[in-house]
Amino acid sequence: MLQLQSGDRRRGPGKVYLIGAGPGAADLITLRGARLLAQAEVVLHDALVSDEMLEHCPQALKIAVGKRCGQRSTAQAFINKQLVDCAKKYALVVRLKGGDPMLFGRADEELRALESHGIEVEVVPGITAALAAAAATGQPLTQRGVARSVAFFTSSAAPDQPPETRLPACDTLVQYMGGREAAASARALLAAGRGADTPVVLVENCSRPEERVLRMQLGELERSQLQWQGPVLLMVGAAMAARDTALDGDGCAASKAA
Repeated sequence: MLQLQSGDRRRGPGKVYLIGAGPGAADLITLRGARLLAQAEVVLHDALVSDEMLEHCPQALKIAVGKRCGQRSTAQAFINKQLVDCAKKYALVVRLKGGDPMLFGRADEELRALESHGIEVEVVPGITAALAAAAATGQPLTQRGVARSVAFFTSSAAPDQPPETRLPACDTLVQYMGGREAAASARALLAAGRGADTPVVLVENCSRPEERVLRMQLGELERSQLQWQGPVLLMVGAAMAARDTALDGDGCAASKAA
């Protein structure tokens, strides 16, 4: 643990970096993010940040400020205060967030809190779960002639508001934190006119050793009673159809219909 000594106190606050840890695997953080972690004096990290990821910053004081759906979690106002307090004590503070800080990461609230105290802050982007899930499953989110628009959404809302039930109108839909709402989302999509045979891909614990991928159709998902042990990403749309390919005699992929 590295702390400033009393003689090293600065006249002004330190700098805070909001860093995206990526989808989970420790080697999917950016080089810039890993470099800053290795220099950090204190790291405030999400619950989904793995122990392997925290090995990038053995020198730092580590503070868990996790927020997990359906579980006891740290209040956002308290996280904001901790960030401000740490910036007044340390020169380099890292707020380590799963995925990308600017997508469903409550970055706006933390940026506002730091800026209101005159604290310098910089955002270091990370690989968001949707892109990692597309890569892990080999399912591009866009496809020429099939899908030219993508929407990322969540049913989560502010604490004083009911869950969001509106669904975006795009070719490919990606629902974050969609495990508990998967069947309900399927019903809403069917009611909105999506076909029961629309391909669906669900990815649990994306990029982690315990990653699980399920493929089905929207009608099947509506009737499902799936159980989850980790964060789930739901991907829906024609672009999620599995490619029907086989190796030809030269070892090249070729369509079975060819």
